[in-house]
Amino acid sequence: MSPFPLLLLSLLSSLHVSLSGPVATEFIYPNFTASYFHYVDTNGVFLTSRNGFFQASMFNPMAQQSSFYLSLLHTHTATVLWSGNRNKPTSDSGFVSLTAAGLSVLDQNGTVLWSTPKLSAPVEAARLLDTGNLQLLDKSNSSLWQSFEHPTDTFVSSQLLPAGSYLSSSVNDTNLAEGDYRLSVSTSDARLAWIGQDYWRLSNDVRSIKDSSQPVLGMVVNTTGLYLLASDSTIVFAVSLTQSAFRVVKLGSDGRLTIKSYTSVNSSSPISGDFIAPSNDCDLPYICRSLGLCAISGNSSTCTCPPLFTTATNRSCLPGDGSTLASSVSCTTTDSTMSVSYLSLTNEIGYFSIKYMPATTSGPDISMCRSLCSNNCTCTGYFYDNSSMSCYLLEKNPLGTVFSSSSSSGQNAIGYVKTYVGSVPPSNPTSSSSSSHTVAIILPVIAAALLVTAILYILFVRWKKKEKKKAIGKSKPSPKNIHLGQHKSSSRDSGYTDQEEDSTDDVIIPGLPTRFTYEELEAITENFQTKIGAGGFGSVYKGELPDNSLVAVKKIEGVGVHGRKEFCTEIAVIGNIRHINLVRLRGFCAQGSKRLLVYEYMNRGSLDRPLFSHVGPVLEWGERVEIALGAARGLAYLHSGCERKIVHCDVKPENILLADGGQVKISDFGLAKLMAPEQSALFTTMRGTRGYLAPEWLTNTAISDRADVYSFGMVLLELVRGRKNRSETSADNRPTQSDFSDNSSQTQIEYFPTLALEKHEQRRYIDLADPRLQGRVTDEEVGKMVRIALSCLHEEPALRPNMASVIRMIEGSLEAWEPMVKSLNFLRMYGRGFAERPEPENGLGFSPNFNGGSWTGTSSSTANVSWSPSHLSSQQLSGPR
Repeated sequence: MSPFPLLLLSLLSSLHVSLSGPVATEFIYPNFTASYFHYVDTNGVFLTSRNGFFQASMFNPMAQQSSFYLSLLHTHTATVLWSGNRNKPTSDSGFVSLTAAGLSVLDQNGTVLWSTPKLSAPVEAARLLDTGNLQLLDKSNSSLWQSFEHPTDTFVSSQLLPAGSYLSSSVNDTNLAEGDYRLSVSTSDARLAWIGQDYWRLSNDVRSIKDSSQPVLGMVVNTTGLYLLASDSTIVFAVSLTQSAFRVVKLGSDGRLTIKSYTSVNSSSPISGDFIAPSNDCDLPYICRSLGLCAISGNSSTCTCPPLFTTATNRSCLPGDGSTLASSVSCTTTDSTMSVSYLSLTNEIGYFSIKYMPATTSGPDISMCRSLCSNNCTCTGYFYDNSSMSCYLLEKNPLGTVFSSSSSSGQNAIGYVKTYVGSVPPSNPTSSSSSSHTVAIILPVIAAALLVTAILYILFVRWKKKEKKKAIGKSKPSPKNIHLGQHKSSSRDSGYTDQEEDSTDDVIIPGLPTRFTYEELEAITENFQTKIGAGGFGSVYKGELPDNSLVAVKKIEGVGVHGRKEFCTEIAVIGNIRHINLVRLRGFCAQGSKRLLVYEYMNRGSLDRPLFSHVGPVLEWGERVEIALGAARGLAYLHSGCERKIVHCDVKPENILLADGGQVKISDFGLAKLMAPEQSALFTTMRGTRGYLAPEWLTNTAISDRADVYSFGMVLLELVRGRKNRSETSADNRPTQSDFSDNSSQTQIEYFPTLALEKHEQRRYIDLADPRLQGRVTDEEVGKMVRIALSCLHEEPALRPNMASVIRMIEGSLEAWEPMVKSLNFLRMYGRGFAERPEPENGLGFSPNFNGGSWTGTSSSTANVSWSPSHLSSQQLSGPR
């Protein structure tokens, strides 16, 4: 080979080396510059953290050669964690520069596209930590600026997303500019929004548990889950996740918030069980573009256009009649040829933001809602809820995706999309003066005529009401003729007094669920033919709605109730509570003196049936744990997830309902608030509450959510044993037919909590397990559940865990508490009381005459003790909120 080619190869080799700068480790210093062209061999990477977990790079996503960003990457997954110049990309000839003034990105001409703000001292170095945080340091190694304080669309383990800050999605995978979705953290919650419209909140996610009401300092992820923390590190909201050493929280360009978890920082494959919010495709606000109709189909979703709409070229949906959407017409338009019209969505089509926005106004007339939208140029449509008479205006924002719903979705509002249609010819200019003169004469005449008509109409309505009172009433409706959410409560009932009819006719409270007349509920339940249960508040009957969905109709009976308006106010609160472990209230009836509630139907009935019955399949241990976990989650939401705290006051197996698919739901929550104040003291003696009430019900101690924790502890022990805590056994140690039968020489009374305490002290937990399990549970599993239960039973309410902690103990993310025996010795007194005086007991589970320690009841010869604690307020008795 001739010397010339060798010389040429040598020159090219040296040129290549000069263009490929060495990758720095952990630190770079002022007067440093880098471009993709200089670091082409390392794909733009010019700095790595000490252990190589993270990289700083001039990054071009998806090989877009015209778009380069100063980015921080997770080395093993190439995930972009942060970008500096996300809104102003540069070319491959652009470069990043570090000077004493700070960090900046410039184009090939030297124009600054992005830079750090003015700093308080000269920069001595830039440092990339093994946490993924890029810092600018002064001469004392103090941080002048750091990337963790300026997040883009991602944050990672050990990084705090402070209250008041937000993540902003990218436009797409190749364009890292700010998109339309945001995850914002406030002092009370975390929420996802699309162009200002909320579509997810952490507080509403069934996977989250609220543990405190303190102001939120910020959001973090760590080895155990996702948390909103207060300034003293107290957990405000928690989402438990699979144990993981490293997590990446990213807001995607489609609006989904995803948490990917890895076994270590240098792992390249995430572990299974990613957290995704929202979990339902159709909860995304723009998945089907503007006005596209999203419907769930199997494990995916489909997009179509609603009736009366047609598909546009950009896959959005436009009015099929050729009219123009109001969002396409500026408020500044003065075109007199355009007139306002509305296209109706069906009553099975919902809109994502209605779930989170408050009603604009309320009133019985839908025309009022339409008028508000017509007179507001920024309004693009409205939804009107017939059952609550609430009006929701969609304004100032573009219209997103709608979704296919049903009566079971809980959204009764019907939507109307505002359009501009037609061509109204302008008036003849030559006759404008004459027309104005004519209008000036005619308008006062019309106004006077309308006023007279209105007065006559009012007089007619009053006369009609008086006539109605004399009528016997119309025939009962057929279930198939009932139109959910499109009628008002009837006032025809004979128990409805004249004064009551005048003062409460058509109570209007935003947020009420569907109202039924008593006649409609008679038809739905076939005249209350099928009784499926009974509780302290009344009997429950099976019914079927016109859409063929089953419901449970509860007749509130045997206790006084609030007046109609107060009743409806409480129903509005209960009806708006949504949680996967709480039975949903679908409707109500407040007609005359009748009060009925319509709930979703749980086909397996209450927990006491499979747990205490000795016929049918036994509940396996895994099922019992899942039931405990579901019930605990429901109670935790009542205590800390609702806008107003609700103490259940009657936690027991009869109020824990089951359905196919492993569904577990708490029922009868909030019902104590429905009783009239003078009746609330009776709650302590209602049927089915014996054995579950906490000791503080008989003292001057205020009733708090820890009373529910005590009751839940009693339920846990019954789940362990498979029998009532206070039961009787025969001579051969088998349970008798009735757990509360009269004592005889053939039976002995057993108080299981006392036995559980004794076995705990001996650490012999397996002896406590339901014998029907026949060894299909370990001593360790039983011991964990017993320790949790006993911790819930501490005599002092402050020593009991809250329900959020109980959940974490059952899940295993928190070590089960060690019960304090000193605070459980009162259980031994209860046990001795059973053995020595087997008389009918009161709510606490011991004989009314039993006097042990400081707890003394009032003597009674009946099973339902008529004891009224005058020192407790009705607020305490009915459950603080």
